[in-house]
Amino acid sequence: MTKWLAIVNPAAGGGRCGERADEALETLRRGGMTIDVVRTESPGHATTLARDAAASGRTHFLAVGGDGTTFEILNGLFPRREGGEPPTVAMLPLGTGNSFLRDFGIEGAEAAMAAILRAEEHPCDVLRIDHARGVLHSINIVGVGFSADVGALTNRRYKHLGAAGYVVAVLRTAIGLRSPTFPLRIDGGALDARPAILLSFCNSRCTAGTMRMAPNAEVSDGMLDVIRIGPRSRLSFVSAFPSIFAGRHVQKEGVEEARAKRVELELDHEVDTMIDGEVLPLRLRSIEVVPGALRVIA
Repeated sequence: MTKWLAIVNPAAGGGRCGERADEALETLRRGGMTIDVVRTESPGHATTLARDAAASGRTHFLAVGGDGTTFEILNGLFPRREGGEPPTVAMLPLGTGNSFLRDFGIEGAEAAMAAILRAEEHPCDVLRIDHARGVLHSINIVGVGFSADVGALTNRRYKHLGAAGYVVAVLRTAIGLRSPTFPLRIDGGALDARPAILLSFCNSRCTAGTMRMAPNAEVSDGMLDVIRIGPRSRLSFVSAFPSIFAGRHVQKEGVEEARAKRVELELDHEVDTMIDGEVLPLRLRSIEVVPGALRVIA
């Protein structure tokens, strides 16, 4: 019988995860799952717990929290040694964010528990992010520019408001709308140093819960979707912004889609970078797809 390790972030969702986790895990046990449980005690602890468990031979992990909890667990599992079966991760969204699972039509904890009990495995690509101080991994979205600025403001001031907090942060950030440059090469092509309001490098479709940043992305196609929004007026940007919830923003003038296996960035300083809902100051060097490196339950 498969033994799962549930890594619970009690602080996720403003503490709601800690209040709901035991009951949710008991529901899964009644459904036939064998689950061991560990709880995080500080930011980054889930990475350590996942790394130590994988080193001891554990292969099946249940992320109980938000998108940030999954991000930490992923970075405990990767990089991993070549060979052997990919690790398996299931997600029980009891935190603030639930972006990744929406690619599979899963919204909320009840739907996630039903999917976990069905135990359907799906191959999933992983994004390897090289930066000046090391390596990180992602299964959702890497963003710079506007999206990272909004994420930083949301985490700093509005995270307790959930999805509404992100919208508030969007409006506040739009007041100081800017178009910096992030020089990059797509699959070894010519250097693109055009100014951009934002650049998103996407393995899955959604960000900030329900925003369909990359409506054509597929998590197992061996490619990342690059979304670029060029300079435009503040009024034009704000008026077009609601279209992102349906993924129709990619049809707007000044928005470009591209697909790549690898993107190289030529930054001379650190920039705020949003990775799976977390915002970190990074001097990015490259983002590369590692095809089928993970299995997800969804």
